[in-house]
Amino acid sequence: MSENILIVEDDDTFSATLLRALKRRGYMASAAKSVTAALDMAQASMPDKVVLDLNLDGASGLALIPRLLEINPDCRIVVLTGYASITTAVDAIKLGAAQYLAKPVDVDSLLKAFGHSLEADPVSPSASAAAEVSHVPMSVDRMEWEHIQRVLRENKGNISSTARALNMHRRTLQRKLLKRPVSR
Repeated sequence: MSENILIVEDDDTFSATLLRALKRRGYMASAAKSVTAALDMAQASMPDKVVLDLNLDGASGLALIPRLLEINPDCRIVVLTGYASITTAVDAIKLGAAQYLAKPVDVDSLLKAFGHSLEADPVSPSASAAAEVSHVPMSVDRMEWEHIQRVLRENKGNISSTARALNMHRRTLQRKLLKRPVSR
């Protein structure tokens, strides 16, 4: 019996491409675009693996991790994001994700990520990259990005509350969140 993979992604094109590639490799794969659809599909199919987008049309994919693991504690979750940050990577791993990858990602890298966790494989590229980051000081812009991500997480993804906590106009915060994170 082939493994069952659930893709939780709101980008139709990326989701369809990933779905096709996984099916070609012999996996049973299905896709959901929202938190509700993902939970319904997980209840129905009990996936072995989940590809989870970090940002689901404004909702945080991180909130789904514990709920998916509640449905199937043996499920392996790989979080994908176009806006990677150290803060969200740490949060994803703490919540139970097996791996955290920045988009774009190819199917082979994704499948490899399911087989390795940061704790179990300290020499994986992601783990060594994390170790290197600690030796390189972050730029001020990157520190701002990390701080915004932390405050956003503390406010459970609520943009208005985060803007108030940062003493920043809501639209300014939204513009900053739409930009790609600043490199180190």
